[in-house]
Amino acid sequence: MNSRPVFVGVDIGASRTKVAVLDSAKRLIGHAVSKSGNDFSAAAENCLTVSLAMANASREEIVASISTGYGRRNVSFATAEKTEISCHGKGCFHYFPFKISIIDIGGQDNKIIKLDGEGRRIGFKMNRKCAAGTGAFLEEMSTRLDIPLETMDGLARQSRNMIELGSFCTVFSATEVLEKIRQGKKVPDIVKGLFLSVIKRVLEMESLTENIVMTGGVVAYNPFLVTMSEEMIGRKLLVPEYPQLTGAIGAALYAIEAGMTACIK
Repeated sequence: MNSRPVFVGVDIGASRTKVAVLDSAKRLIGHAVSKSGNDFSAAAENCLTVSLAMANASREEIVASISTGYGRRNVSFATAEKTEISCHGKGCFHYFPFKISIIDIGGQDNKIIKLDGEGRRIGFKMNRKCAAGTGAFLEEMSTRLDIPLETMDGLARQSRNMIELGSFCTVFSATEVLEKIRQGKKVPDIVKGLFLSVIKRVLEMESLTENIVMTGGVVAYNPFLVTMSEEMIGRKLLVPEYPQLTGAIGAALYAIEAGMTACIK
């Protein structure tokens, strides 16, 4: 194993834990995603082990590690913490270094972050009061439809007569979905309607700049959401190679800055 410095970012969300390992050239050389479960610390440790193995690196080579997200205070190996808004912004700006609006759809919340041409945050909105428009909403609906969550993207693509739902509320939508099933509506048409509900819920949060970046685990596993969003907005959207990892990558970029500062001192 060749010894060289590596930098770690850990993003612990309520649903998933993500770890990104970058080298000194800011290249992603290792990463992992797992369920956060009921032990955030263990999830972070497991993801770190997998990520370091992918990077062919050891713990001794870690110069700095930054944690972010809902469970950022549960990472024993983190040298510092950053807010998830800062890390998502930094991770996206790394790939798209110009004025952007970031739509992040996660397991428990969704966010819109606006950055100027220098990467400075100029606006931010977050939905925390309701599960509608999040991964939790789709997970609940998959249970109601009795289909695996991972099949929803493929089913939505098969729809030929989308069923629009009247409510954004998770509870009311569940009742509406059951009624559509009783009426004999096709599952692909219902699923595409659910996707539309997610998109509408996010787009109503805030106006968007010309360049829009979509990220988050929901986007990573349901890329048809991007296609539908493009059709609604009327222009091409930007998606990083690993949309679920932008927060972790942003944290790792902060770790690089922290490591450089330490070296200067």
